[in-house]
Amino acid sequence: MFLADVIGTVVSPVQIPELEGQTLLLLRPVTPDGHATGRTRIGIDKAGAGEGDRVIVLDEGNGGRQILGDPRAAVKTVVLGVVDYVEENGKLQYDHRNSAKLAPLG
Repeated sequence: MFLADVIGTVVSPVQIPELEGQTLLLLRPVTPDGHATGRTRIGIDKAGAGEGDRVIVLDEGNGGRQILGDPRAAVKTVVLGVVDYVEENGKLQYDHRNSAKLAPLG
């Protein structure tokens, strides 16, 4: 699992039955204090997240298939929840109530 900021949505004409009706989000992995890390990814939203939200993401195929309830689904990355706050070693690293707008890409 990892933390990510939702930086957009993805619309695709690809006809994959497991993705029918699913919302796809563009995810930028971040450290607990919000610094970008790793590759940008696309994930299936199961939490009702939107652009600007910080989310917790499952990035493992078997777990993703279990979340979708389809053992044959070709999925890996699934957004499980929207993060309210992150505390690390007793220090508040992120609080959605005080979060600033996302920095532009590039």
